[in-house]
Amino acid sequence: MALPRPSSRTRRRDANGTRIWTWLMLPGTLWMTGFLIASLILVAVLAVGTTDELGNPRFGFDLAGVRALTDPAYTEVMARSLGYALLTCVICLLIAYPVAYTIALYGGRYKHALIAAIVVPFFANYLVRMYGWSVVLSDDGPVLRALRAIGLADEGTKILNSGFGVVAGLVYGFVVFMIIPLYAALERLDVSLIEAGRDLYGGPIRTFFFVTLPATRQGAAAGLVLVFLPAMGDFVSAQLMGGPDQIMIGNLIQDKFFQGQNWPLGSALTMLLMLVLLIGMLGYLRRTRKDEAEALR
Repeated sequence: MALPRPSSRTRRRDANGTRIWTWLMLPGTLWMTGFLIASLILVAVLAVGTTDELGNPRFGFDLAGVRALTDPAYTEVMARSLGYALLTCVICLLIAYPVAYTIALYGGRYKHALIAAIVVPFFANYLVRMYGWSVVLSDDGPVLRALRAIGLADEGTKILNSGFGVVAGLVYGFVVFMIIPLYAALERLDVSLIEAGRDLYGGPIRTFFFVTLPATRQGAAAGLVLVFLPAMGDFVSAQLMGGPDQIMIGNLIQDKFFQGQNWPLGSALTMLLMLVLLIGMLGYLRRTRKDEAEALR
């Protein structure tokens, strides 16, 4: 039996509603887009600028800041930042998947309260949370005291001022960005698919990798992007929980703008960081379009 087609009046009402929302979104969209484009142009122009004797930026055309990006010291920092961000993504995925899976499939009537219990603490200021985390991971903090008590650490073991401390801070800061999209994907998952996998003699691990994981990979991909983008440019975690040998590109950019008075180099580093983030975002969008095309077949 064919479904009735919507009347012309209904189509006009839907079109008017869409038009109203478009006009309401237009001012904010133009505001954000204008400032984004203006900022990008300013940073790009400063990247090929110069500085005077006092370190003040001057517009011009000098590729010294761009050429400096090939310096091994800067490439090492960029590689470290990329490695920390990717490692953070992997750890966040390993932590978030069991949490989101348990809440979405077994949370019952308490699942919204459990998600709120995870999300609400992250409304606190990021800097305040990082200071608190640095206290927890300090040499006399509860984590190391507990590890020493059970014999898994000695007096010389340190978490802060190390790469482990930086990654721990990044994971703590951004793991919620992985939990939310995974939870949304798992909540939309048809549980009958998991039951069908079990009926076909698939064990829990096999069912997870061949049924659950493919069905929720878009949520995982969204979480990876949401974690990777801020983790790549973060500087608070490296500053509070890393030593001088653990700085990330965000710390380097901050130093060039505020202490080194080298705005052209800071702008060039910013453009390099944005290029890496753009590549990651384009990869995610391409993967999403490919998944949508496969779903329509």
